[in-house]
Amino acid sequence: MELKIFRDTICAMGPVCEAKAELPLEAEILIPDYLPQVFKVVKCFVHLVPLQKQISMGRLTVEGYLRCVVYYQAEQEQALCQTEQKIPFTRAMELPQAEYNTCSIQVSGQVEYLNCRALNQRRLDVRGAYALNARIAVRKEQEVVTALAECGIEQKMTAVPAMRPLLSVDKLITAEETIQFAKQPQAILDAAGVGHVEEIKLVSGKAVVKGKIQVSLLYRGEESTQLEVVEQSVPFNQILDTESLPQDSESFACVEMTGCTLMTASGQELSAQITVTAMLHLRIWRSGECYLVEDAFSTQYETQLTEQKIFTEQLACPLNQTGTGQFQVNLPDEEGQVVHCFAQPVSVELAQQEGKLVLQGRAYGHLLCLNSLGEMDCCDKAFEYQIPLSLEGEPQQYRLECWPTVTGIETTVEQGQATVKVQWQLEGLVFRRTQQTIVVDVTCTDPLEQQQPDIALRIYYAKEGEHLFDIAKRYHLPPADLMKANEFEQPVLEQAQRLLIPSTV
Repeated sequence: MELKIFRDTICAMGPVCEAKAELPLEAEILIPDYLPQVFKVVKCFVHLVPLQKQISMGRLTVEGYLRCVVYYQAEQEQALCQTEQKIPFTRAMELPQAEYNTCSIQVSGQVEYLNCRALNQRRLDVRGAYALNARIAVRKEQEVVTALAECGIEQKMTAVPAMRPLLSVDKLITAEETIQFAKQPQAILDAAGVGHVEEIKLVSGKAVVKGKIQVSLLYRGEESTQLEVVEQSVPFNQILDTESLPQDSESFACVEMTGCTLMTASGQELSAQITVTAMLHLRIWRSGECYLVEDAFSTQYETQLTEQKIFTEQLACPLNQTGTGQFQVNLPDEEGQVVHCFAQPVSVELAQQEGKLVLQGRAYGHLLCLNSLGEMDCCDKAFEYQIPLSLEGEPQQYRLECWPTVTGIETTVEQGQATVKVQWQLEGLVFRRTQQTIVVDVTCTDPLEQQQPDIALRIYYAKEGEHLFDIAKRYHLPPADLMKANEFEQPVLEQAQRLLIPSTV
C-alpha cells in the first residue's frame, strides 16, 4: 500500500526588505520673464514622484523625478511668487539576497538637507540631498500538502489565509477641466488636491477607475498682494488593461495629486484649462482560505514528517481614515502676519498604544510669515498625529500600505504665537501577517511494532487545552476512536481530566 499525498500551491510571504539611497539635489532654476525678479528666497520644497520601479539581478531601480518648488519674495511690491523645476533621477539600490519574482514595492523619502540661494535676480541655485527609501514585501509560490490518504494515515488540518494578489499598479494619470477665477491671476502659488475614487469596475480584462480630484489653487491677483483661493472638481476616468480576473476579486484604489498646469483659455480672461497629474494606486486581490496538513501520523507505519514555517497574509482592514494634527510656532515678531501654511507628510507607521494599534504619522509644518519690516520668513516645525484603529496585536504582525493627504489647514494667531491644525485623510490597506508551521512532505517507513499487547486499557491524565490528536499520536491511535471511547464532541479539552486510551489490537 502506498501513501497518497495531495499537493497544491499557495501565495506565501517572504521577508520584508528595506533599501535606502541618497539622491543628490543639484539644480539651477531660471525665473521666467513673466515672473517678477527675486528679492528674497523664502522657502524651497522637494516632492518625490516615482514613476518606475523594477527589480533585476538583485537590484531595485527606481526612476522618477523630484519636483523642486521655490517660494520667493519679489522686488515689486514684495509680493510672494513661486517657481518650480522637475529634477529627473534614476537610482539603483542593492537588495538582500532573496527571490524577488513577485513583490510589492513602496517608495518614499524625505529631504536630508537643502540650501537654496539666489545667484542673481533671475537665477536660483539649489543644493542638497534627498533620502530615498524603498520597502519590498516579497511573495513566492509555496508548495503545500492539502490531504493524505492510505497507510492508516491520520492528519490534523489547519486553516490558512489564502489571499492571492492579482494586480498592483502605481500609475501617473492626467485629467483636465476648465476653472473659473474671481480675479485675473498674476501668479499661481500652490496647487493642492484631494482625490476621491467613486467606482471601480473589473470587466473583460479591464479595470475601470472613476472618480474626481478636488483641486484647490492658491493664487495672487494682478496688482495685488492679497492671496485668493479657487476650487474646482476635476473628474477622471482611467482604464487599465488586466489579465482575466476571477469574479470574486476584490479591489482598492486611491489617487494622490502630484501637480498641475494651467493654460489660459483664448478670449476668456477669468478662465483657464487645468491639467491635473495624479498617482493612481490600484490593488486587486482574491481572498480565501485553504486547509493544510499541520501534523500527521500513521497507525500502521513509522512516519517521518518534513515541516516548514510559512508566512501568509490576509486583509485586516481597508483604510479611509481622517485625523487631525496640531503644532504651535512663534512668529518672527508679534506684529507679524501669517501669509500661508503648508504641511508635508514624512511617514506613517503602525504603533501600539494601550494595547491597541494606531496609525502614527510624522509631518513638517511650514508657516510663511510677513514680519513688521515687510519681509517674508518661513517658520518650520515637525509634529506628529495619531489615528486609532480597531486592531489588536503587535505592529510587526501587520504590513501597511498607506497614502496620506492634507485635506485642510486652519491657523489662529494669538500674542505672536500661531496654532496650526492640520486635517489628514489616510487611504490604504492593512494586511495581517500570520506565521504557521505546516507539513510539506510525509514518508511512511517500517511497520509499527505493537507494544505491550496484553494491556487492554490505559488511563491518560490530560491537561486543559490539549488536543486529542496529539494524545492519539502518542499511542498511534485513530483520534476518532479516542473521542468515541471518552464520548467527546470537541477535539480540544476545556479542562484537565482523565482519558481512557483504548487498545489498538
